[in-house]
This record gives sequence, C-alpha cells and structure tokens, in this order.
Amino acid sequence: MKAAIMISLLATSIFANAKDYRVAALYWSMDIEGQVAMRKGVEQRAQQITKTTEDKILIEPYVAGNGREGAKRQIEQFYSVLKDRTPVDLIIIQPTDNSALIGPLQLANKLKIPVIAYDQYILGGELTSFITSNNYQAGKLNAQYIEKLYPNDYEIKLILVEYPRVTSTIDRVEGFIDTFKKVHQNFKILKSYSAVEPVGGKKVGEEILKDFPDKNSVDVIFTINDGGGLPIVEVLAKAKRNEIKVATIDGDPRSIQNIRDKKLTVINSAQFCSQMGRESMQAGYDFLKNKKVSKRMLIPTFPVTAKTLSSFSGMEGELPKAIKLPWSKKRWQNQIKRFE
Repeated sequence: MKAAIMISLLATSIFANAKDYRVAALYWSMDIEGQVAMRKGVEQRAQQITKTTEDKILIEPYVAGNGREGAKRQIEQFYSVLKDRTPVDLIIIQPTDNSALIGPLQLANKLKIPVIAYDQYILGGELTSFITSNNYQAGKLNAQYIEKLYPNDYEIKLILVEYPRVTSTIDRVEGFIDTFKKVHQNFKILKSYSAVEPVGGKKVGEEILKDFPDKNSVDVIFTINDGGGLPIVEVLAKAKRNEIKVATIDGDPRSIQNIRDKKLTVINSAQFCSQMGRESMQAGYDFLKNKKVSKRMLIPTFPVTAKTLSSFSGMEGELPKAIKLPWSKKRWQNQIKRFE
C-alpha cells in the first residue's frame, strides 16, 4: 500500500514539473537547401525533447523570405510574436539582416523573452546564445586548398561573390582573403558581385560572362554560399567556361555532385546545418530548464573536395571524425567551440 502511494506521489511530482513550452521559430527562407536543413534540425530536436522528457515543445514557425521584402517581413513577424497577449517562452531566429532586428531584439530583452540566434548575429541587444558555423574557417579552408593549385608568384585572377549584409558571409570573405595574404599568395580581385539566393546568383552568372567573355580571363570564383553559387556554376557550365575553378560554402548536395562530376566546383566548405538547428533548440531548452548555456558556439565546416568526399555524410549528418587533409600538414578537427 505504502509503495503504491509512493509511486503515485512520484508520478504526480514528475508531471507537476512537466510543462508545455511555446517556441516561436523565425526562419529566413525555405529556398536554400542549407536553411531547410537548419529548420529540420530545430524541429527534430524539439520532437526528440518532447519524446524523451515530460515536457512538450510547441513550435510556431514563421518564414520571412529572401531580399529586402523578406527582411522587412521578418521584422514584422518578430514584433508580432512579441505583441502576442500570451507570450512565447522562447524565440529561435535565423536573422535575415544584422542590424534591422535591433528594435525587436531589445523589446524581447525588455519582456525577458530569451532569444537564440543561429547562423547570423544581431547587432545590438542581448542574445541568450548565438550558434553558427565557423564561417571564418570556411573561407580559410577554401583559400588553403586553392592556393595549393597555383605557384605563390602566380597572380590568381579572382572574382568574389559576397553578401555584406550578414556576419556569416562577411566572415567567410575575410577568412578567404586573410589566408591568401598570410601565405603570400599573389592574387588580384577582378570584381566583386553580390548574391546569396538563386535569382541573384543567376543574374551574377550572366554578368560575369558579360564582364569577362574571354576564356582564361578568370581563374577562380569564390562564392559565399551555394544559394547564390549554384546558379552561377550552371550559367558558366552552360557557356562551357570549364577553365574556371569555383570555391564555395554550404554543402548543398547539388554542389557536392558538381565536385564529383568535375563541374567547375573544386571545393565546398560544408556546413552541418541540421546540427546548427539541433544545437539551437537544445540551447534554448537548456536555458528554459535553468541550465548553463554557452553564449556562442562555432560548429566546424568540412572541406569537401574530390579527395575528401567519402568523409562527408551531408549537411544533415553528424560531424565526421578528424582527418588528415591531403593538401595540408594539418588535421581537420571536429570539435564544436563553445564560449561562455
């Protein structure tokens, strides 16, 4: 009898501590493979928490979209969440713009609603945690591979395809250029373009053909992501500009296939996008349960080339084991860097 009472009391105590958590998930877009994988990671971890604990995670998804309209829409979505009469317990966001979200973030701080940002940072205000890929490393890995393909005294004719409105893409360009300078690789930036999504990428590809119509007028194109980079490769491949080497970032399956097919792309510093989403949801849940959370996390990127393809399981996969890079004396390490 006493045992039955104890079990009943224990069950009552467990369920008394159980809680339904409302989480507003503000996604950038569903047009880019990596962003889709990030969302999958967030929602997979939410489902896992619901299945393995007494708590329940209720995701309320919002999708902003690309371009200026997308950035504007995300500001409206953020404010809409904050003005809800029944406040959410947590906000997880992939920001579309570094500075445009300062206002709603500061309001969230005032309302004491925790905000986890992933992929991109928000300038101003206080983030509970920021989880992203090691974007500087991504650019660095690309440059380390590319510079091994040319003598140091050869002037690489370089085109940059960047997007200076978010921190991740800025860091990638800095990692690439800084590494060239550090190893004393001679290079010349012929021109810089801006593209981060398919429509903009196709337009840039056409502009490159128009600006540099002659074969061998461009050696290398560095694109800051596959969203904009893949259409550029398609346009150039169709024009038979196979002499150009493309270094890119993200790990989109189509870009990895381009490496297999020797279709312009020679290296892709791949993100573990679903892992980023999983870490974001876990950090948010840990904070809600009064556990210590890292203020910043950097997830390593993996340099996919023809020689390292077998070690990469995809942007939705887990981090692979540490390996020796064929073109370098250094090893690629698989640790997530955590900063308090």
